[in-house]
Amino acid sequence: MRILVDADSCPVVVKEILYRAAERVHVPLVLVANQCLTVPGSAYISCVVVPAGPDVADDRIVDMVEAGDLVISADLPLADRVIARGGFVLNPRGDLYTPENIKDRLATRDVMDLLRNSGMDAGGPSSFSQKDRQAFANRLDRYLVKGPHCAQ
Repeated sequence: MRILVDADSCPVVVKEILYRAAERVHVPLVLVANQCLTVPGSAYISCVVVPAGPDVADDRIVDMVEAGDLVISADLPLADRVIARGGFVLNPRGDLYTPENIKDRLATRDVMDLLRNSGMDAGGPSSFSQKDRQAFANRLDRYLVKGPHCAQ
């Protein structure tokens, strides 16, 4: 198992949690971004730089993912593609996307987009909080210790 990160949009505090987890449990962590990132020197942590452009990092993550890998991303279309390849997706707020819930999440996203496009103020996500950080760390730990089905 590897952890692949959609690193361009991933909060710094989440990356720091991931760095510590990769070292603690000796799991490969690969950050995919359209710019060079500074990452800790480690045999378990690497970075893949892709050209800038829409979905270039997403496409690379999908090409790299294997069954059982964990992807860190809040991007629901990317999550759907990863799950179709047998991976799991954890968003930075601690929500685990699985084959059982991804279609509902996509449908909700589409409805919210439709409302926003029709001029209705549907709001947006709240700012990233300490509670979100803790939820992510807890869910990641459960995933790494017990596996994806126990982390739900």
